[in-house]
Amino acid sequence: MIHKLLLYSFIMLYTVAGILHFVQPDLYLEVIPEWLGNKVIINYLAGAVELLVAILALVKKTRLVAVYITITMLLAFTISHVYFIQQGSCAGTFCIAPWIAWVRLLVIHPLLIWWAWSIKKM
Repeated sequence: MIHKLLLYSFIMLYTVAGILHFVQPDLYLEVIPEWLGNKVIINYLAGAVELLVAILALVKKTRLVAVYITITMLLAFTISHVYFIQQGSCAGTFCIAPWIAWVRLLVIHPLLIWWAWSIKKM
């Protein structure tokens, strides 16, 4: 039961996160450093990859691919998390307490990686 809950909530998270890249791009654009290149393309690519992960996680034969893509993606997103902290824990006018940004980077981010790893054999 817990395995199915972990799997289906994982799929829902990445479906919603992927869609948000397309319907609320401004929030994401603010946390992409200029030196990475075209922020719009990076944002839409990230959203598409998150949607792909959700689709791949649905099928047992492709779930391991989804796991590896997710972990790679989350490691790449570390750049944005650090940049967010460097920008005063603000994305445009949306700001959070710096300690929350650090918890997000040092606790939540590794938990998301663990979560991805945990669905590999479900």
